Amino acid sequence: MMTLAVACTDEKKADSTQQATTSAPKEASASENKQKTILFFGNSLTAGYGVEPSEAFPALIQDRLDSLNLPYKVVNAGVSGETTSGGNSRVDWVLRQPVDIFVLELGGNDGLRGIPLTETRKNLQAIIDKVKAKYPETEIVLAGMQIPPNMGRAYATGFRELYVDLAKKNDIALIPFLLEGVGGVAKLNQSDGIHPTPQGHRILAENVWQILEKEVKQDV
Repeated sequence: MMTLAVACTDEKKADSTQQATTSAPKEASASENKQKTILFFGNSLTAGYGVEPSEAFPALIQDRLDSLNLPYKVVNAGVSGETTSGGNSRVDWVLRQPVDIFVLELGGNDGLRGIPLTETRKNLQAIIDKVKAKYPETEIVLAGMQIPPNMGRAYATGFRELYVDLAKKNDIALIPFLLEGVGGVAKLNQSDGIHPTPQGHRILAENVWQILEKEVKQDV
């Protein structure tokens, strides 16, 4: 299996928050009050760098939710080039809105830059802690990442395992590898070899849905 993980470039830094709209018709306010929020907090993979907003995997998750008549709206809070440090600084602003499910997709840029694993772990834990402190009932889903052994095999192995460790420590759901089936597959990535094509994003959406489906159905 190709364990290329990725991350996002610093160029074309996107708006920090893109909100996907639902196709459900407007009904009574009582019905609207039942709507829950899934917030995707990540880097350019979440932001959908190089593809249309409607083609990025968070928007595809919204399409799936709508097709199943599940009462959720998806908020895309992905920023290209984001590191775990940047995410830790930004998350308080994002948490000003109530969140029912928080999908954390960060760390790829840390890995490509060789940031110490202790720093990445500390920042991800800090983000998780902030979500739990602000919204104790929020379900957290952690998107696992992997990187090629450019920084050494020990670093790559430690990087992969820190996601598993954090998920176990915090008793949260884990997407084993967000880019499963896409990382390293040329036809599923843009010319930079890093960011998925629309077809690649469809596979990412399936990887996410395999874990998210259980969370959304038990949360309704």
